[in-house]
Amino acid sequence: MAHAVTASGTPPLRSNEPLNADSVRRARVDLAACLRWAARNGLEEGICNHFSAVLPERPDLFLVNPYGLAFAEVTASSLLLCDFHGNVVEGDGQPEATAFHIHAELHRLKPKARAAFHTHMPYATALAMLEGQPLLWAGQTALRFYGRIAVDEDYNGLALDSREGERIARSAGEADVVFLKNHGVMVLGESIAEAWDDLYYLERAAQAQVLAMSTGRTLKVVPEEIVKHVAAQEAAGRAESARLHLESVKRVLARDEPAFLA
Repeated sequence: MAHAVTASGTPPLRSNEPLNADSVRRARVDLAACLRWAARNGLEEGICNHFSAVLPERPDLFLVNPYGLAFAEVTASSLLLCDFHGNVVEGDGQPEATAFHIHAELHRLKPKARAAFHTHMPYATALAMLEGQPLLWAGQTALRFYGRIAVDEDYNGLALDSREGERIARSAGEADVVFLKNHGVMVLGESIAEAWDDLYYLERAAQAQVLAMSTGRTLKVVPEEIVKHVAAQEAAGRAESARLHLESVKRVLARDEPAFLA
């Protein structure tokens, strides 16, 4: 069923390959788990934030949460499967307009970004509201993001057409994290697990920085050579650590909130 938004640019060609049911199911469960756990951690804002993931074997299709559901309500089956032309291929409802325009353009222009998580989570968003570089290299958790952050300084209002979505996508460059000034953050990953892992630790790093800044004392910044060293150490095991992190989330949710699997 088609929804109201329309895409521009050159989206991936629609494939005639049949969907791999097992692959689609795994992606649905993983993305639903991320949304549920984000809700538990207070990373959502009402019904207005959005996570998306391109299907592993179908780069012309992506999953996204439907407009109108809180993160804590999302189930694997309630996620929408969309193409890049503005059509809902599977699912009931439609994505929020800004979700489609931002995420479709991100996945179109950055094929390596298999997952894209956008939130207004409080501490990272607080840093996005300040002049200058948002995240400082003063805490160990922050160091994993060294060399991986872009800053979009040009807030232009809601992304209600593909032009603003494209502008945001291009502002990301090769970064995995984009601080959208006066707005929020976008986290990109080569897998759902990696996007989730970075989103979680970004907010933890931002929270620690905001708390440290609230003391009024000067932050003790880590020397750059140590920052680079720790960033390299983190990068070496990041993908496997992210996979294990998401697996732990799914185990806890299967015990406490098994409805997310529906």
